[in-house]
Amino acid sequence: MSKFGKIALYAVIAFSAMAAGFFFKAQQLTPQLSSDEKKRGIEKFFSSGLPDVRGDMQPFSQWQGNVLLVNFWATWCAPCQEEIPEFIQAQETYRDKGLVLIGIAVDQPDRVASFSRDFGINYPVVVGELDAFSLAEAMGNPQGALPFTVILNRAGEIVYSHLGRIKIEEIEKIIKPLL
Repeated sequence: MSKFGKIALYAVIAFSAMAAGFFFKAQQLTPQLSSDEKKRGIEKFFSSGLPDVRGDMQPFSQWQGNVLLVNFWATWCAPCQEEIPEFIQAQETYRDKGLVLIGIAVDQPDRVASFSRDFGINYPVVVGELDAFSLAEAMGNPQGALPFTVILNRAGEIVYSHLGRIKIEEIEKIIKPLL
């Protein structure tokens, strides 16, 4: 192998190791909120709202009493794009049992509207831009990283939060007992 080939190989290995490290670190960064912090985060969530892709304000309080899966995402986020088809599937499967997914996009409204149409998103999507980061922080994501998912029970309590891509199997383990 040539000298350039070896350098390229080492660079690829180093980059792969760094990427894997960042990925696994992100998986472990979801902080555990105290019960008071959870309560304040939920109060902030249910007392606020954001506009949907048509610009109509959607108060989060309208979904109280349901099992909620709240997902902070962006159109440019690759892990977000990977999990959205599974969210669509979960919404379709569990809608009649009381599950409501809420997508909170940290993005521009026109991009979110186009993306939502192209993907066939079947759950409420609101656009938060910078306001969404404040809400995500209150719900347990001080890093502001995406995607970030929070699951609330019917009583409106945070029962689970996850930083990074989440898979349908993990979602189902958490929501089935709550429905």
